[in-house]
Amino acid sequence: MALGGLGVVAVGAEADKPGATIHQENDYKAAPSRIYEVLLDAKQFAAMSGDTAEIEAKPGGAFRLFGGRIEGRNIELVPGQRIVQAWRPAYWAAGVYSIIRFELVPRDSGTHLVFDQAGITADLWEHLSEGWREHYFTRLHKYLDA
Repeated sequence: MALGGLGVVAVGAEADKPGATIHQENDYKAAPSRIYEVLLDAKQFAAMSGDTAEIEAKPGGAFRLFGGRIEGRNIELVPGQRIVQAWRPAYWAAGVYSIIRFELVPRDSGTHLVFDQAGITADLWEHLSEGWREHYFTRLHKYLDA
């Protein structure tokens, strides 16, 4: 799949391994607009993650997170509702991205966050799945509840 010149393919040790997806759901007390803001504002993302962040919060805008260890581009941004990004660790081969999607669903006075990542191989599933929990969702809870 090509997205504005970005090659989106499954990556991993063996190119012929079947693709995998990550699906996680988390509930937050904060409003969808608040979570959207934290995920797309460099200063707030840096405070949440404990590391540097550069984010151009517009469709096509680039981002570099966690001191440059994660990079990519915003594909679709619907304020307070959805963030879709071409996402990659910096060590992946040049031009190779996975697609991540944060869907922010209002629930009571908070948010039900539905996360999906496609374009990875099965051998990366466990590592990336744990990384999302540890580096994004747990830290987001701590940041919003502080």
